[in-house]
Amino acid sequence: MPKVLVIDDDPVIVQLLRVNFEIEGFEVISAADGKEGFERAKADRPDVVLSDIMMPRMDGLALVTQLKADASTRALPVILLSAKAQNAEVQQGLDAGADDYVTKPFDPLELIDRVNAVLARARR
Repeated sequence: MPKVLVIDDDPVIVQLLRVNFEIEGFEVISAADGKEGFERAKADRPDVVLSDIMMPRMDGLALVTQLKADASTRALPVILLSAKAQNAEVQQGLDAGADDYVTKPFDPLELIDRVNAVLARARR
């Protein structure tokens, strides 16, 4: 069972993602901000991270940078979720090291497809 770490300061988004991913057979763990998310990523070893960008304590861009700089989490695929949809903002997320970037509002089924695609690439 693949394990997804959902990091978002909006409990409604976390619950929406939890329900959709659990229906698809994923184990879901969550964190409310980037700092807690980084700690959970190191401790719980998820298969993929879904992270919002705009969060307290540590934003999603800083989180990606920290995950990619740490030897124990460097290979972990990260998908950023954000209401920031400008091309420059998407590029900034990808340049920080994200494997994909999904803009809000999103279709939960499309997001699951994109997570599965990132996981398939990571297994190669």
